[in-house]
Parts: sequence; structure tokens; C-alpha cells
Amino acid sequence: MQDAPSLWRALAGPLQQRVSMDAPLDRDLVTEVAIIGAGYTGLAAAYALQKRGVGSVVLDANPIGWGASGRNGGVVSSKFRLSFPLIERLHGLDTAKTMHRLAHDGVRVVEQFVDEFEIPRAQFEHTGSLRCAHTDRAFESIKAEAEWVRTTLNDRTMTVQSRAEVTRETGSNGFVGGVLSADAGTIYPLEYVRGIAAGLVKRGAEIYESTPVLAIERAEGRAGVMLRTSRGTVRANQVIVATNAYSNLTEATSPFTRELVPFRSAMIATERLPDDLDAKLMTERRSYTETRRMMKWFRKVDGRMLFGGRDAFGKEGRTDGLEALRRAMVALFPDLAEVRVEYGWSGYVGMTFNALPHVGRSDDRTTFCLGYNGAGVAMASLLGQHAAALALGEKPELSLLAQRGLKPVPFHSLRAPGVRVVAAWYQILDAMGA
Repeated sequence: MQDAPSLWRALAGPLQQRVSMDAPLDRDLVTEVAIIGAGYTGLAAAYALQKRGVGSVVLDANPIGWGASGRNGGVVSSKFRLSFPLIERLHGLDTAKTMHRLAHDGVRVVEQFVDEFEIPRAQFEHTGSLRCAHTDRAFESIKAEAEWVRTTLNDRTMTVQSRAEVTRETGSNGFVGGVLSADAGTIYPLEYVRGIAAGLVKRGAEIYESTPVLAIERAEGRAGVMLRTSRGTVRANQVIVATNAYSNLTEATSPFTRELVPFRSAMIATERLPDDLDAKLMTERRSYTETRRMMKWFRKVDGRMLFGGRDAFGKEGRTDGLEALRRAMVALFPDLAEVRVEYGWSGYVGMTFNALPHVGRSDDRTTFCLGYNGAGVAMASLLGQHAAALALGEKPELSLLAQRGLKPVPFHSLRAPGVRVVAAWYQILDAMGA
């Protein structure tokens, strides 16, 4: 299957410039750890195992970057969907401090990978992320959060911006203020994931593209798990499942979909902006989000406006919803009314019931790592390494992210209509300014 026809694919370097992966697997192998999924999570796990001198084999049903790792908005963030003050209220200050450290550790890992694997084409820029408030009530809430983080966690990377400052920077009159998180950035996601994979292959990693895992079977002896593909097998002592929102691609990993509510996310990218608009809109080259429940986000890439959101429902690849995104973009940025949209694509985000990533064991041979809730570039790069540690019997500090066994989403069979009902209600609340 081909990569999504996205802006990232259009901007990506020729495939022949990267080190070749083995595709597909066409023989039987034995290794210590088998990894299913070659996105950020699976590759980060392979990296951690390689650093420990532990053999691994990575299998992916599609080419590198086909899934969320190559389709996302390229935002490198130091946050979870749950705010740190809320984590403190629910779980205590020590937990909030640990979660805060994990969030920022993720950004450090992205920086490390870009440097270590020499991926200049990933265009990583540590420019920060500006959260833009759409109502006075929302502005007061995010200001209070920034103050709490500063005074309680001694984190001075979050600063408040006035209405005038946000308007001047974004070029939109649609916001009443904002909070800048300095420890964040932007990246070209497809180049990032391909760069990591190529770097690992140069170091001897075995990565097999276009190799769906059709079955996972228990076996005798130390290599106690067998992964069956159409043309070969992999016997391993441990398995790491890193398929996230695309776990339903084969029956072998479909049980892990019960941890998730896949939510379709869509993006559009305009033609290159005229010079006057390029100079006016989003002048600091950051990523931007808004405070609506059905959040939109935006940034400039290659002189274009990239605008995304999660209120486009249905199957990926469908174009319904893209026009709604364009209308939302023009509502915030009227200057773009006559600017042509050149790219539109979508994919699935792995959402969890508790709004946090899940890392844990489903049995004595299998570790899973999934559910990034839309903030996966940094978190997956970090947590894939922790999943590798778990697979080897280590006990990394995972705080609220640690899971003991699979915990299916309640009423999982109703997730699709449930998502539509909740999203429709959120849209009503957003329209009311609630």
C-alpha cells in the first residue's frame, strides 16, 4: 500500500536516497524480540534494544511512514491531554511531577534522534507551541494552568500572551489571548520516521516492510512466540505490539484495538501563500492550537498554511470533512478565502478512555504501547524505548502510563456511534462558547 497522498509525501526526498529496508520478509528468523509496527514506537523500541545489544526484528504491514507516523501534523509537544493541575488533583503532586518530566523527556528524545541519526530533512525546529483561547473563559483557564505550572513545578517555559500579541503573531482576530509553551516544536513527520529507520538499518537493524503479521502463536522453548507472515516466520522470546490506531489491519493485532477509540483526523494544506500573507500569518513559525473541545490546529509549512482538526468523521481517505476544514480555516483566517487548497488527507488517532498513552504487558510474552491521543511524535519516541525495557523485564518509571494487562474501552462495540454523539455534543458546546 502507498503512503497517504499528503503534503509530507510531496515534500519527502526520493526513496532511493534512503537506506533500503528488507521488504517483505521471505524466510524464517529467530530473534530475541519481535516488534510489530515500524512507526515511532516500534523504531524507538528497536533503537533501545540495539543499544543494549539485544537482537530484534521489526515487521510492518506497509512501507515506513504509511500510518500515523507519516501522516500526522508534525507537532512535537511536551504535554498530555490531561493538564498537569488536573493530574495533581486526581493523583497527587508527586505523580504530576513525574508526568511533567515524562512529557518533556519526549521532546529531548526527538532532539536526540534528529541529531544522532543526522536527519536534517526532518526540519525540526524548537520554536514552541501557542495555545490560542477562543473565549475569555478558556483564556482564564489556560492562564491559571500556566501559573500553576510555574509556581508548583518551577517550570517557566509557559508564558501568557495578550489578545494583541496573539493577533499580531497569528494574523487572526479569532482569539482573546494565549499561552506559549516554549518546550515544543515542529517537524516533518515522514522524514523523521524514515530517517530513524534508515539510521537503524545502517547500524544493522532488521526492518521488514510490507510484511503483515497474520498470526501470533505460542511456541515451546525460549523462543516462545511465533509470528506468522505470508512468506516467513519470526520466532522470538518477546513481542512488542506497536500498531496503535492501525491495530485492526490484521487479526493478529486486532485485540489491541479494544484499548482504543480510533478517531479520524484530517488535514489540508494550501498552495504557497503570497508574500504579503506569508509575512502576516504565523510569523514565529510555531505550531498553534485552539481551546475548543473539537480543537483545530495550524502551522506554516513550505510557505503554506497547514490546517487540521478532528471533526471529520468516517473512513480515512474520504474527502468529506475537508471542505468543513477549509471553512473553519477561512473563519479564523479570512485572508485565506481565495487561497487554493492543494492537499487534503486523513488518518486515525489512537484515543484512550483515560486520555493517556498505555504501556504495559498483555501477557508474559507480549508488551504493548499505544494510545497517544494526538500527541505521539514525542511520546511515541520516548515510550517505545520504555516498552523495550518492559519486554526485557526492567521496570521503567511510567507513572500513570503503566498498564497491567489490556483494559478494553467500555462498550467498545459502540465506539463509532459513541464518538459521533460525543463529537456532535462538543461542537454544540463550542458553538455556545461553553
